[in-house]
Amino acid sequence: MQFRHVRSIRFLGSALFLFLCGGLLVAQAPQIPVVEGNLGTCRADFVVKDGADKAIYNAKIHVTIKYGFLSKRKTELEVGTNSDGKASVAGLPNMPKKPLEFTVKSGTVTKNITDDPSDNCNAKFDVTLSVH
Repeated sequence: MQFRHVRSIRFLGSALFLFLCGGLLVAQAPQIPVVEGNLGTCRADFVVKDGADKAIYNAKIHVTIKYGFLSKRKTELEVGTNSDGKASVAGLPNMPKKPLEFTVKSGTVTKNITDDPSDNCNAKFDVTLSVH
């Protein structure tokens, strides 16, 4: 009789544990990938979709930042989008010498986006990649 009681308590405890863990896993949204340039406090947030307005997973966002004396130094940053089509580039320079040019690519489709962080420090871009 006592064995059945212990067994039912173990079963209920296990079921409660799995229920709580499962609820926590479902509630979490996918993390937004962020690449850090460490050159300033500005950032650019991207949402990449296709022509049917569906998020594109692993679209590559690339930027080359030139800085320093005569722009001799450069930093190349690249990040891929998550399953929601979102990605961020942080640590962009506040006052670049030239506007930054971001290249968003998925498969064979590419789109260039120009941004000047001195005008728009926390930029948000909705990018649509579609084959014409």
